[in-house]
Amino acid sequence: MAASHGHQDHQGPSDKQSAIQIDQPWSRPTPPGTPMGVGYMVITNSGDQDITLVAAESPRAGRVSIHESLMHEGMMRMQPLKDGLTIPAGGAVELKPHSYHLMLEQLSQALVEGEKIPVRLDFDGAEAMNIELMVRPLDGGMTMDHSGMKH
Repeated sequence: MAASHGHQDHQGPSDKQSAIQIDQPWSRPTPPGTPMGVGYMVITNSGDQDITLVAAESPRAGRVSIHESLMHEGMMRMQPLKDGLTIPAGGAVELKPHSYHLMLEQLSQALVEGEKIPVRLDFDGAEAMNIELMVRPLDGGMTMDHSGMKH
């Protein structure tokens, strides 16, 4: 790798930083007064050891938690991942509707289409990363068709 930014005193910071890549970070607009929003993205681990997303925070939310949506007895329900979300070595995990996602709770104000929401991701096995969730409409900006989701 060429130049590495930052001069931390951790062991192998450039190795840890280069193992995680975040792609397509996005969120949905929320109606005024709605206390919760969501965060989606693809997290890729190019390293040779599993890495776990253990926490997240945003100045726009009082709390950010990692959730999973599951189909249970014909009903979609959400549950927090108390032990975090493991990104396997050499693999990727997609946070997307009806699956894994970040839950932005106690929003300070509505999420508006076109804005970028700062979020810090904390990992076990990698350095923390600062990203921005691009707020996009449900039916635009992405090539996903939400009406035909399988699982």
